[in-house]
Amino acid sequence: MLQKRISIEETQDEFLNRCGEFGFKDRSSLVRAAIDQLKKRFETQRLVESAILYSELYEEDSEIKKLTEAAVDGWPSE
Repeated sequence: MLQKRISIEETQDEFLNRCGEFGFKDRSSLVRAAIDQLKKRFETQRLVESAILYSELYEEDSEIKKLTEAAVDGWPSE
């Protein structure tokens, strides 16, 4: 496992010191879980933004609509 040196605020240190109250065995496991959760949140946000962009493109492009409708026609096959 890699080790990193970081700077945190005093209130953040106080929170980390209470890691056992939140079910974590140590401060490092709490930090790793927080980073993983933040990473998932950012990934989800990117997916939502991408879906919105594709939706906007779909609404503006009649050729894409025709292509999609042709591909969906008869799908799923029985």
